Amino acid sequence: MSSIGSAAAATRTFKVWRGERGTGEFKSFTAEISPGMVVLDAIHQIQATQAPDLACRWNCKAGKCGSCSAEVNGKPRLMCLTRMESLPDGDVTVTPMKSFPSIKDLVTDVSWNYEQNKKITPFTPAKRGAAGVAADGTFRMQQVDVERSQEFRKCIECFLCQDTCHVIRDHDKKEVFSGPRFFVRAASLEMHPVDTADREPFLKHTGGIGFCNITKCCTEVCPEHIKITDNAIIPLKERVADRYYDPVVMLWRWMFKKKG
Repeated sequence: MSSIGSAAAATRTFKVWRGERGTGEFKSFTAEISPGMVVLDAIHQIQATQAPDLACRWNCKAGKCGSCSAEVNGKPRLMCLTRMESLPDGDVTVTPMKSFPSIKDLVTDVSWNYEQNKKITPFTPAKRGAAGVAADGTFRMQQVDVERSQEFRKCIECFLCQDTCHVIRDHDKKEVFSGPRFFVRAASLEMHPVDTADREPFLKHTGGIGFCNITKCCTEVCPEHIKITDNAIIPLKERVADRYYDPVVMLWRWMFKKKG
C-alpha cells in the first residue's frame, strides 16, 4: 500500500487515457499527492497545471451524483471516492469506462442506459380501497417493505455496475440484456407491496436476466453498497424461474389460459 500519510507531499505518475471516439493513447502526467487526496483531486491538478483540455465529468465530489465514474488501475470506481492512500505504489492508470462508447478522454456516452430505463413499466399502484391502499390514497406498508424498497432507491446511476458486468463488458449483450442497474429498478417496483404491474415478461425476454450468472461483481463496485445480487437479481431470477420453468405453475397457467 502507498505510504503517503506523511505531512510532506509525494509525487505520483498518472497514466491518463487521452483520445476521442475510441481512438487514443495513454499520456503520462505527474501530480503532487498530499494526505487525504482522492484521484479526482489529482485529475483536477493535472487539468490546472498540465492539460487544461483534459475532459472529465464531475459534479458533487461527494459520491452522490455518480458523474466521475472511470476505471482506476483497471477497476470501475468513482474518482471522488478513491483515496490515493488506498492505491498501491507505482503508476496510477485512469481510463474511461470500457463498456460504453468513448466521447473524449475520460468521458463516455452512457445514453444506452437511459434507453433501457424507458423499457421498464413505471410504478402502477393499486386503486384506492384495494389491499394496502387506503380510501384517501395513502399506502399502508410494513416497515420491512419500506426498508427493502429504500435500499434500491439509493442508486445514484453511476453505472459502475453496468461497466463491470461481464455480460455487457465482455460479451456485449446490450441488445438482449439491460444490466444490473435496471434489475435493481425493476426490483424496486416488483417488490413494492401496492404495485400491480407485471414485469416478469420484460425480465425474461427484454431484460435478459437469464444471462446473469451471479458473479456479484456488480455488488462489489457499488458505491452505495446496494446488495444488487442478493437482494435484487436473485429474487427476480427466482420469480422468472417459477413462472416460466416450474412445471406445476406452467400447467396451471396453461389450464387457466385454455379455460379462458
